[in-house]
Amino acid sequence: MVRLTIDGKKVEVEEGRTILEAAREVGIDIPTLCYHEALTPYGACRLCTVEVIKGKRKRLVTSCNYPAEEGVEVETNSEEVKSVRKMEVELLLARCPKVKSVQNLAREYGIKKARFKLEDEDCILCGLCVRACEEVVGAKAISFVGRGVEREVDTPFHIASEACLGCGACAYICPTGAIKMEDIEGVREIKRFSASHPLKKCKVCGNYFAPQVQIDYIVKKLGLPEDAFELCPTCQERTPVI
Repeated sequence: MVRLTIDGKKVEVEEGRTILEAAREVGIDIPTLCYHEALTPYGACRLCTVEVIKGKRKRLVTSCNYPAEEGVEVETNSEEVKSVRKMEVELLLARCPKVKSVQNLAREYGIKKARFKLEDEDCILCGLCVRACEEVVGAKAISFVGRGVEREVDTPFHIASEACLGCGACAYICPTGAIKMEDIEGVREIKRFSASHPLKKCKVCGNYFAPQVQIDYIVKKLGLPEDAFELCPTCQERTPVI
């Protein structure tokens, strides 16, 4: 076990846990936009910045990927930390002024207007969608492309990716709503990535319930019978097991 102090509280956590995890275990809130417990920490948004004190040395770190260490002191709301977070929020507000989650953060930190040139983006480049697609789904259909101000999340060569399963994990995990998924007349569309997948139709109720390409992937990967997903989840629950 590792013992440390966070905002004056004595905390004991298992070795290998991060400062963010340690703080949340004792009810200390640290803001994040690019973090999800199911994914590898990335430290992109830097909103989770905290101040770590070791002896006489102080440094600012991203708590989502900084390990909890024996004996360190952590300040999650010092003047230095608040200053960094306000700057990050102001930069996000300049990039995505119409995004509700960014507007809420700006309001929380008392930022009424960004001092920087306003853009009209809805993606904060947090990387959650990229990591979910790779680490959870295993498809690797999207990635970061370009550099500097040209950096964005997209499919290889900006064309519809054959690796996309239409599962919607990217849309589900996006914190800004930049990725939108819609099922229209038996087809699932993820417009940001030009993805369009026919949906499977339930043989009982006739409702569409999942992309055929996703079903084919699961059947092949798990070695299931080809007719394993002839019914939607609702009808499967209603069908008695013989």
